[in-house]
Amino acid sequence: MKSLLLTLLLAALPGPTMTWTPELRPTADGYELVLTGEVQEGYYTHPMRIPHAGVSLSLETEGVEAAGDPAEAYTPSDYKGEEVVSGTYVLRQGLKIGAKASEVRGNVRWSACSGDDCFPPEEFAFGLPVPRTASGGLWGLILEAILWGLLMLLTPCVFPMVPMTVSFFLKQSASPARGRFRALMYGLFIVLLYTVPVCVIIGVTWMVGGSAVTADIFNWLSTHWLPNILFFLVFMVFAASFFGAFEMVLPSGWTTKADEGSGRKGLAGVFFLALTLVLVSFSCTGPIVGTVLIKSTQGEFWTPMVTMLAFSIAFALPFVLLAFFPSILNKLPRSGGWLNSVKVVLGFIEIALGLKFLSTADQTYHWHILDREVYLAIWIVCFTLLGLYLLGKIRFKHDEPLAYLSVGRLSLVIADFAFVVYLLPGMWGAPLKALSGYLPPLETQDFVLGAAPQHPVEEAPLLPSEVSLPHGLSGFTTLEDGLAAAAFSGKKVFVDITGHGCVNCREMEARVWSDPEVLRRLKEDYVIVALFVDDKTRLPESEWVRTESGSILKDIGRVNSHLVMERFGVNSQPNYLILDPDGSILRGPRGYSLDIPAFVDFLTF
Repeated sequence: MKSLLLTLLLAALPGPTMTWTPELRPTADGYELVLTGEVQEGYYTHPMRIPHAGVSLSLETEGVEAAGDPAEAYTPSDYKGEEVVSGTYVLRQGLKIGAKASEVRGNVRWSACSGDDCFPPEEFAFGLPVPRTASGGLWGLILEAILWGLLMLLTPCVFPMVPMTVSFFLKQSASPARGRFRALMYGLFIVLLYTVPVCVIIGVTWMVGGSAVTADIFNWLSTHWLPNILFFLVFMVFAASFFGAFEMVLPSGWTTKADEGSGRKGLAGVFFLALTLVLVSFSCTGPIVGTVLIKSTQGEFWTPMVTMLAFSIAFALPFVLLAFFPSILNKLPRSGGWLNSVKVVLGFIEIALGLKFLSTADQTYHWHILDREVYLAIWIVCFTLLGLYLLGKIRFKHDEPLAYLSVGRLSLVIADFAFVVYLLPGMWGAPLKALSGYLPPLETQDFVLGAAPQHPVEEAPLLPSEVSLPHGLSGFTTLEDGLAAAAFSGKKVFVDITGHGCVNCREMEARVWSDPEVLRRLKEDYVIVALFVDDKTRLPESEWVRTESGSILKDIGRVNSHLVMERFGVNSQPNYLILDPDGSILRGPRGYSLDIPAFVDFLTF
């Protein structure tokens, strides 16, 4: 009888007695599962060492094993001489994850008490994508960062400094070995000057507010109109500078002081020489660094740091190698008109890359000034002009006459015009899968050749959040309407945690959703709910959400971001879940992965 009463009392509670935030972090020897729990006011639970009553963890994914014993951290409380847990509780468990495991699923189990009354056990089920399942996106970013870092050597801001820098180490050192050591430290200082500020910013926001605050800051940085318009304008200004309209330099006092410091002896002089290079090269590296960082800020903790580390290592590596092998200097081409050509080419690329920032703001605020066909038209014109420039048909202010077309230049012309030809069918709705993450979604294009008409969810009552989705799919933008439609149709719910400015989301839609079997299952078996976490549309006051901290969420994106964090424990995009019509989680969350058979398995019941 007492057990029945306790069960009824627990059922009457407004919610779980503990709320949990799960995270999966890569470590040097595997992964670490971190579960942060908050005990609701008026309740307490017990630590893991209390059998049957304390917090316990179970893993339910094949190929995922615990590595060592779990560790728990909490501030002990006392109840009648017994150590109990109230407030914040952190559970850490090292994991060994097999190559085939794409997510980690499990349950946290605990029993809560209030005074002398203890309730039946509660459970929190979680599912986290293994970070390496997003490795295609991460490795793609790392590769792009490395390529940009190497390309920076050829820019007019950096290339003239190569012989000067290398000779500094050779002349200032008593022996070749000493010069090589100083060159190695020089490279290390360059890496630190680029990477440490990023790590500090991310680390401080993480410590102050945890993953939610860090993700919210990144979300603001990557989707709000102000930073995106600012970055777009910066790119256009830099492009104009590269075309010869004016010279972009940092305040002379900065570089002068840094250059004066490089005259010091020892490692201090090496550090100031590295600082001089970073400052002098800013006009060429600044926009690229911004692009690399913005593309990697989708609510991730490690990705921006890793990509910046890759960029800075690639940028510093040529200087170290040239100092180790100075004879290579004799084989390098001398500064001249070719450097200005590199600058002009970068100018065209700056225009193309800068449009992405304007496009992100355009999508998140629904301005419709840069829909897909407009975006493509600008790119086609831009890269056509680049091809004509490489052919010598267009000249800029500081260009020298092009006497003949070299084989290397001809190769660039062929590649450039081939890219233009690839873009052209996109004006009539070709998917252009290779660029899916960079272009506005196909739904923004006015004319798509052979497009089928859009159909609403079958015979369900028309709901206000119904929306067209990629590949002729339709769905809803609120979970409530999606669950209502699922209850009406008897289908399951496919939750798409996405964003208008999410590159990986567009790539998933173009490369995975477009697969015939995936598309068939999404159409026939599911009601789709697309939760955009960066949509800036303001909600009516009746739909505002007040968080536990007292903040009021007033737009669709922030409400959705809060919802998916609280309900599903995720703060990055894309993520996918499958729910019953009653809202129970059946599978997921599942993150970014271009493995189509695995995605079909995810959709198959």
